[in-house]
Amino acid sequence: MDNKYSFEEIVSHLKTSGFVYQGSEIYGGLSNSWDFGILGSFLKKNIKDLWWKKFIETSPYNVGIDSALLMNTKTWEASGHLKGFADSMVDCKECKSRFRADQLIEQATGLSAEGKTSEEMDKMIEDNNVVCPNCGKHNFTNARPFNLMFKTYIGTLEDAKSVVYLRPETAQGIFVNFANVARTSRKKLPFGIGQIGKSFRNEITPGNFIFRVREFEQMELEFFCKPGTDLDWYKYWVDYCYDFVKKLGINEEKLRIRPHSKEELAFYSKGTSDIEYAFPFTDWGEVWGIADRTDYDLKKHSDYSGKELSYLDPETNEKYIPYCVEPSVGVERLFLMICCDAYDKEKIGDNDERIVMHMHPAVAPVKACICPLSKKLSEPATALFNDLCKKFHCEYDEAGSIGKRYRRNDAIGTPFCITYDFDSLEDQCVTLRDRDTMEQKRLPISEVKDYIKKALEF
Repeated sequence: MDNKYSFEEIVSHLKTSGFVYQGSEIYGGLSNSWDFGILGSFLKKNIKDLWWKKFIETSPYNVGIDSALLMNTKTWEASGHLKGFADSMVDCKECKSRFRADQLIEQATGLSAEGKTSEEMDKMIEDNNVVCPNCGKHNFTNARPFNLMFKTYIGTLEDAKSVVYLRPETAQGIFVNFANVARTSRKKLPFGIGQIGKSFRNEITPGNFIFRVREFEQMELEFFCKPGTDLDWYKYWVDYCYDFVKKLGINEEKLRIRPHSKEELAFYSKGTSDIEYAFPFTDWGEVWGIADRTDYDLKKHSDYSGKELSYLDPETNEKYIPYCVEPSVGVERLFLMICCDAYDKEKIGDNDERIVMHMHPAVAPVKACICPLSKKLSEPATALFNDLCKKFHCEYDEAGSIGKRYRRNDAIGTPFCITYDFDSLEDQCVTLRDRDTMEQKRLPISEVKDYIKKALEF
């Protein structure tokens, strides 16, 4: 799909305007490490708050937890991460570049190598004469598995007994707490457990800015239900997640739901779908994954721990291991999708142009900027700013012409600029300017708070 603006242009704007900084920049940076700046930290917080409100606080089914980053190593034995959480990597013998084998094959041939063994990937590279994208030579090492988990040690001794791992996903912290939550929440099936938290994956080839990184945040829900009802709930959560993305105002022409083929499905899954967005750097990139995981996870943890993780239905006295539907989304990917979709340039008259971020007011980092027309009006304008700050994140700007102040706020996605002028002293009204339409309207100061509040509804 054609994109109006290049990915490099959008990334440059996010860096220079304070959304994202290079990690450890003064020391030359760290490969694929990013810090979220003044605006980016607010955008991330708003995304997480919105997800938490929609999926946890206002849901009749779901509750939230916050599990630990470090877990007993047996957790990762049960989940299969210690044995199978690996990508196959290959090195170019000519230029020493390193690649994920499946990505190398897909980019060169369009063929999917998902689920293939290292030996099968070697054959695909050979049969299709795949060449190194950096040097153009066909001379690779054999594909070999590379575990993606970060290893560290707990305690004073660095030996095999003290090995722990930074979690590669938040889901397992939910599964091991299933019995605790069922007992303390007194929830009846169906119910879900959600959480937001950091995960870590030692990706072989991270890239595309914050799309694939080694340190990231997940917003994950494990929804437990009675076997036989799982496919209905799977469809429910696919629609629910897609509706959430649409309400963000994302261009639907750049969105799609892609059900996985039978060949792509994990052996335990009855269905998996990805919500994908047409990013400027690829045709389609996964943003949100929704999977019917059946009873695989609870059974594995029950087997490895020796603890019963079944559910006793209070109405039928039937005991069973619940099935699970998992909607999982990365905060950074939602962040990047919102920014790519929002970025725009518009001509103003014959000789002027503005950069504008058309993002939903609910996630915009700054909700309103109070702009006194003169520094002589600082006192009453500051009073308005202090009052609005009690409800919304606002900025105060009295530097430069009013036009330049509008442009600065357009470029960071501020939905409203509020101009306090000399007439405001008499009529107790202000001029409210809309970011998207640039229309201005006179509004009583007493109505400004409710006006902004209504615009933030999601």
